[in-house]
Amino acid sequence: MSQPLMPMATAVWLIDNTSLTFRQIARFCNLHELEVQGIADETVGQNIVGIDPTLNGQLTWAEIERCQKDPTASLELLVDEIPAKKRTKGPRYTPVSKRQDKPSAIAWLIRHHPEIKDAAIGRLIGTTKPTIEAIRNKTHWNIANIQPIDPVALGLCRQLELDEMVQKAQKKAGISPEEAAAAAAETVAEAAKAEEEPKAGSSFLDSLTKTDDKPAAKEEEHSIESVFGKSDD
Repeated sequence: MSQPLMPMATAVWLIDNTSLTFRQIARFCNLHELEVQGIADETVGQNIVGIDPTLNGQLTWAEIERCQKDPTASLELLVDEIPAKKRTKGPRYTPVSKRQDKPSAIAWLIRHHPEIKDAAIGRLIGTTKPTIEAIRNKTHWNIANIQPIDPVALGLCRQLELDEMVQKAQKKAGISPEEAAAAAAETVAEAAKAEEEPKAGSSFLDSLTKTDDKPAAKEEEHSIESVFGKSDD
Protein backbone atom coordinates (compact mmCIF):
# COMPACT_ATOMS: atom_id res chain seq x y z
CA MET A 1 0.00 0.00 0.00
CA SER A 2 1.30 3.45 -0.93
CA GLN A 3 1.80 5.89 1.90
CA PRO A 4 2.34 9.65 1.98
CA LEU A 5 5.73 11.23 2.39
CA MET A 6 6.67 11.55 6.06
CA PRO A 7 3.63 9.60 7.33
CA MET A 8 4.13 10.52 10.99
CA ALA A 9 4.20 14.25 10.22
CA THR A 10 1.17 13.84 7.95
CA ALA A 11 -0.71 12.03 10.73
CA VAL A 12 0.08 14.86 13.14
CA TRP A 13 -1.40 17.41 10.74
CA LEU A 14 -4.53 15.34 10.03
CA ILE A 15 -5.19 14.91 13.76
CA ASP A 16 -4.84 18.63 14.42
CA ASN A 17 -6.74 19.94 11.40
CA THR A 18 -9.45 17.42 10.53
CA SER A 19 -12.18 15.37 12.20
CA LEU A 20 -11.08 12.11 10.58
CA THR A 21 -11.14 9.01 12.77
CA PHE A 22 -7.95 7.39 14.06
CA ARG A 23 -8.65 4.40 11.83
CA GLN A 24 -8.93 6.55 8.69
CA ILE A 25 -5.68 8.35 9.48
CA ALA A 26 -3.93 5.08 10.32
CA ARG A 27 -4.97 3.52 6.99
CA PHE A 28 -3.90 6.54 4.98
CA CYS A 29 -0.51 6.92 6.72
CA ASN A 30 0.07 3.16 6.98
CA LEU A 31 0.36 3.37 10.77
CA HIS A 32 -1.08 1.35 13.63
CA GLU A 33 -4.34 2.75 15.01
CA LEU A 34 -2.88 2.77 18.53
CA GLU A 35 0.09 4.69 17.21
CA VAL A 36 -2.24 7.39 15.86
CA GLN A 37 -4.00 7.49 19.21
CA GLY A 38 -0.61 7.91 20.88
CA ILE A 39 0.10 10.91 18.64
CA ALA A 40 -3.24 12.44 19.62
CA ASP A 41 -2.49 11.82 23.32
CA GLU A 42 0.99 13.34 22.85
CA THR A 43 2.75 10.17 24.01
CA VAL A 44 4.21 9.47 20.57
CA GLY A 45 5.94 11.90 18.24
CA GLN A 46 5.77 14.87 20.58
CA ASN A 47 8.44 16.83 18.67
CA ILE A 48 7.18 16.07 15.16
CA VAL A 49 5.91 19.07 13.19
CA GLY A 50 2.82 18.38 11.12
CA ILE A 51 2.94 18.56 7.31
CA ASP A 52 -0.08 19.49 5.21
CA PRO A 53 -0.59 16.76 2.55
CA THR A 54 -2.79 19.10 0.50
CA LEU A 55 0.14 21.44 -0.10
CA ASN A 56 2.45 18.77 -1.55
CA GLY A 57 -0.25 17.34 -3.82
CA GLN A 58 -0.83 14.06 -1.98
CA LEU A 59 -4.38 14.81 -0.85
CA THR A 60 -7.23 17.21 -1.63
CA TRP A 61 -9.65 18.95 0.70
CA ALA A 62 -12.52 17.42 -1.26
CA GLU A 63 -11.19 13.97 -0.39
CA ILE A 64 -10.81 14.93 3.27
CA GLU A 65 -14.37 16.30 3.43
CA ARG A 66 -15.72 13.17 1.76
CA CYS A 67 -14.16 10.94 4.41
CA GLN A 68 -15.15 13.25 7.26
CA LYS A 69 -18.79 12.74 6.25
CA ASP A 70 -18.35 8.95 6.04
CA PRO A 71 -16.23 7.44 8.87
CA THR A 72 -16.10 4.11 7.00
CA ALA A 73 -14.52 5.65 3.89
CA SER A 74 -10.79 5.52 3.20
CA LEU A 75 -8.63 8.39 1.99
CA GLU A 76 -7.22 7.98 -1.49
CA LEU A 77 -3.63 9.08 -2.00
CA LEU A 78 -2.86 11.07 -5.15
CA VAL A 79 -0.11 9.08 -6.81
CA ASP A 80 2.66 10.97 -8.58
CA GLU A 81 3.07 10.15 -12.25
CA ILE A 82 6.80 9.66 -11.64
CA PRO A 83 7.12 7.43 -8.55
CA ALA A 84 9.99 8.08 -6.19
CA LYS A 85 12.80 5.55 -6.13
CA LYS A 86 12.54 3.33 -3.08
CA ARG A 87 15.52 2.74 -0.86
CA THR A 88 16.26 -0.99 -0.69
CA LYS A 89 19.74 -1.18 0.81
CA GLY A 90 21.60 0.19 3.78
CA PRO A 91 20.79 0.44 7.50
CA ARG A 92 17.77 2.27 8.85
CA TYR A 93 18.42 5.99 9.18
CA THR A 94 17.91 7.46 12.65
CA PRO A 95 17.90 11.23 13.30
CA VAL A 96 20.84 12.44 15.38
CA SER A 97 18.50 13.65 18.13
CA LYS A 98 17.16 10.11 18.64
CA ARG A 99 20.38 8.10 18.44
CA GLN A 100 21.00 8.48 22.15
CA ASP A 101 17.67 6.69 22.78
CA LYS A 102 18.72 3.47 21.03
CA PRO A 103 20.22 1.77 24.15
CA SER A 104 16.94 2.28 26.03
CA ALA A 105 14.97 0.75 23.15
CA ILE A 106 17.36 -2.21 22.96
CA ALA A 107 17.04 -2.83 26.69
CA TRP A 108 13.22 -2.78 26.38
CA LEU A 109 13.23 -5.31 23.55
CA ILE A 110 15.63 -7.61 25.39
CA ARG A 111 13.50 -7.49 28.54
CA HIS A 112 10.04 -7.82 27.00
CA HIS A 113 10.81 -9.86 23.86
CA PRO A 114 13.86 -12.07 24.47
CA GLU A 115 12.77 -14.29 21.57
CA ILE A 116 13.79 -11.61 19.04
CA LYS A 117 17.25 -12.24 17.57
CA ASP A 118 19.97 -9.59 17.70
CA ALA A 119 19.99 -9.26 13.92
CA ALA A 120 16.27 -8.45 13.91
CA ILE A 121 16.72 -5.85 16.68
CA GLY A 122 19.51 -4.26 14.66
CA ARG A 123 17.28 -3.97 11.58
CA LEU A 124 14.34 -2.61 13.56
CA ILE A 125 16.21 0.11 15.44
CA GLY A 126 19.21 0.62 13.17
CA THR A 127 21.95 -0.37 15.58
CA THR A 128 24.96 -2.68 15.65
CA LYS A 129 25.34 -6.21 17.02
CA PRO A 130 28.17 -5.29 19.46
CA THR A 131 25.94 -2.66 21.06
CA ILE A 132 23.10 -5.15 21.48
CA GLU A 133 25.45 -7.78 22.95
CA ALA A 134 26.93 -5.25 25.38
CA ILE A 135 23.49 -4.28 26.68
CA ARG A 136 22.36 -7.93 26.81
CA ASN A 137 25.48 -8.92 28.77
CA LYS A 138 25.33 -5.72 30.87
CA THR A 139 28.83 -4.67 29.80
CA HIS A 140 27.78 -1.46 28.08
CA TRP A 141 29.78 1.55 29.27
CA ASN A 142 26.58 3.36 30.31
CA ILE A 143 24.56 0.36 31.52
CA ALA A 144 23.87 1.95 34.93
CA ASN A 145 21.91 4.79 33.30
CA ILE A 146 20.01 2.82 30.65
CA GLN A 147 16.26 2.61 31.33
CA PRO A 148 14.13 0.27 29.14
CA ILE A 149 11.70 2.33 27.02
CA ASP A 150 9.34 1.20 24.24
CA PRO A 151 11.01 1.99 20.87
CA VAL A 152 7.63 3.08 19.47
CA ALA A 153 7.29 5.69 22.21
CA LEU A 154 10.81 6.88 21.38
CA GLY A 155 9.92 7.21 17.71
CA LEU A 156 12.57 4.70 16.58
CA CYS A 157 10.09 2.40 14.83
CA ARG A 158 6.41 2.02 14.06
CA GLN A 159 3.96 -0.13 16.01
CA LEU A 160 3.19 -2.15 12.88
CA GLU A 161 6.87 -2.98 12.40
CA LEU A 162 7.30 -4.01 16.03
CA ASP A 163 4.17 -6.18 16.05
CA GLU A 164 5.20 -7.90 12.84
CA MET A 165 8.70 -8.63 14.14
CA VAL A 166 7.40 -9.97 17.47
CA GLN A 167 4.91 -12.25 15.72
CA LYS A 168 7.61 -13.66 13.41
CA ALA A 169 10.01 -14.24 16.31
CA GLN A 170 7.34 -15.96 18.41
CA LYS A 171 6.33 -18.16 15.48
CA LYS A 172 9.93 -19.26 14.89
CA ALA A 173 10.38 -19.96 18.60
CA GLY A 174 7.14 -21.94 18.76
CA ILE A 175 5.56 -19.58 21.31
CA SER A 176 1.75 -19.46 21.38
CA PRO A 177 -0.12 -16.16 21.94
CA GLU A 178 -1.18 -17.40 25.40
CA GLU A 179 2.40 -18.21 26.38
CA ALA A 180 3.59 -14.86 25.05
CA ALA A 181 0.96 -12.99 27.10
CA ALA A 182 1.89 -14.92 30.26
CA ALA A 183 5.60 -14.27 29.70
CA ALA A 184 4.95 -10.55 29.15
CA ALA A 185 2.96 -10.32 32.39
CA GLU A 186 5.73 -12.12 34.27
CA THR A 187 8.36 -9.79 32.80
CA VAL A 188 6.41 -6.71 33.86
CA ALA A 189 6.02 -8.10 37.39
CA GLU A 190 9.74 -8.86 37.65
CA ALA A 191 10.62 -5.36 36.41
CA ALA A 192 8.33 -3.77 38.99
CA LYS A 193 9.84 -5.91 41.73
CA ALA A 194 13.38 -4.99 40.66
CA GLU A 195 12.57 -1.28 40.86
CA GLU A 196 11.35 -1.68 44.44
CA GLU A 197 14.50 -3.45 45.63
CA PRO A 198 17.24 -1.19 47.08
CA LYS A 199 20.22 -0.56 44.88
CA ALA A 200 23.43 -2.45 45.53
CA GLY A 201 25.71 -0.74 47.98
CA SER A 202 22.94 1.27 49.60
CA SER A 203 23.40 -0.59 52.91
CA PHE A 204 27.05 0.43 52.99
CA LEU A 205 26.20 4.07 52.28
CA ASP A 206 23.48 3.95 54.91
CA SER A 207 25.97 2.69 57.45
CA LEU A 208 28.18 5.69 56.75
CA THR A 209 25.40 8.21 57.07
CA LYS A 210 23.42 6.54 59.84
CA THR A 211 23.31 8.53 63.04
CA ASP A 212 23.22 7.18 66.55
CA ASP A 213 19.67 6.82 67.79
CA LYS A 214 20.67 7.36 71.39
CA PRO A 215 20.12 10.93 72.58
CA ALA A 216 23.27 12.89 73.24
CA ALA A 217 24.18 13.24 76.88
CA LYS A 218 22.94 16.48 78.28
CA GLU A 219 25.78 18.82 78.94
CA GLU A 220 26.25 19.80 82.50
CA GLU A 221 24.82 23.19 83.18
CA HIS A 222 27.34 25.62 84.64
CA SER A 223 26.54 28.64 86.71
CA ILE A 224 28.70 31.59 87.69
CA GLU A 225 28.86 30.21 91.22
CA SER A 226 30.11 26.78 90.12
CA VAL A 227 32.87 28.28 88.00
CA PHE A 228 34.16 31.13 90.19
CA GLY A 229 32.86 30.00 93.49
CA LYS A 230 30.28 31.64 95.65
CA SER A 231 31.26 35.19 96.54
CA ASP A 232 31.28 36.36 100.11
CA ASP A 233 29.18 39.41 100.64
